[in-house]
Amino acid sequence: MSETRLFKPLRIGDVEVKHRIAMAPLTRLRGTSQFMPTPLMKEYYSQRASIPGTLIISEGTYVSPSAVGSFTNTPGIWSEEQIAAWKIITDEVHRKGSFIFCQICGMGRAAKTEEAKRRGIEIVGPSPIPIDQDSPVPRPMTIEEIKKSVQEFATASENAVKAGFDGVEIHGANGYLVDQFIQDVSNQRDDAYGGSVENRSRYVDEIMKAAVNAIGAGRVGLRLSPWSSFQAMKMEDPIPQFSDVIIKAAQLNLAYLHLVESRINGSDDVESSERLDFAYKLWDGPILVAGGYKSADAQRLVDEEYPDKDIVVVFGRLFVSNPDLVYRIKEGLELSAHERGTLYTIGSPVGHVDYPFSAKYLASQSV
Repeated sequence: MSETRLFKPLRIGDVEVKHRIAMAPLTRLRGTSQFMPTPLMKEYYSQRASIPGTLIISEGTYVSPSAVGSFTNTPGIWSEEQIAAWKIITDEVHRKGSFIFCQICGMGRAAKTEEAKRRGIEIVGPSPIPIDQDSPVPRPMTIEEIKKSVQEFATASENAVKAGFDGVEIHGANGYLVDQFIQDVSNQRDDAYGGSVENRSRYVDEIMKAAVNAIGAGRVGLRLSPWSSFQAMKMEDPIPQFSDVIIKAAQLNLAYLHLVESRINGSDDVESSERLDFAYKLWDGPILVAGGYKSADAQRLVDEEYPDKDIVVVFGRLFVSNPDLVYRIKEGLELSAHERGTLYTIGSPVGHVDYPFSAKYLASQSV
């Protein structure tokens, strides 16, 4: 694979990666119950940063105490203690010669009733539309709360840079808070934040602008999943809405656009033929693409399907089970399968840091 563009350097915002394979943001539940990063997380990210020049996107990280309410043992980035704990991790990633962006997010209506009660928070969202009949009905956010939330994303961006992250990724995908404002299946407001394409784009546009003002455009990325039906999302025709969001992001000259293919629904593979061509046409900078890719698929995407685009292929589950994934793909080595049952085992090293490096990689490091 030495001739493929997969292993050509690429400038992404303020950093230059050495290849075009990135690690996806993956919720793993290995933080503390008080939203703190842990030494176990340091080992995990350190392992996957072992091939210099790799871009890692962190697991979804809460921007504030009011943004939580779904996943337990997921980290935050609002306190000095969290900043210090993350700094230990980012320093280690940089020591390995790699880069890490912090994915910042809020739950909105995706919060769970029991967890929200336990944390003493109210479940809110753009409109009083639950995910399904078994989910809580969110209280519509006031304009004041929306403005406060935008500022929380900006502060989280500043905190991420203090913590040593190379940038932030605004999580506008998979049916979480930002995505809920973008799409009409969850946003039926009749004020400045709903009722039209432009208004539904307003919240994410304000977050992007606030983050850019806080830390610079070269440190801000955006993730979108236009075709995903995960958590009761997916507009009847998402193209006009997401085109508007992407055009606004392009005007800000963000570091990258991160897109989720239609064949990924949350953490599951699904059958789908809906394509992202409309998004590729609107974006001239680096594009991160996630979609259950295998080695050959990744090479074909970069070299054959879109040779005129600067595409980075984002791997998730294969990066979990292959800490030296980049090396294995380059050397044509067999990839290990992940164990689904241990993906979300709270606080456990099993299925987290115990996947082995390949014998060939270990031999190369001992020379």
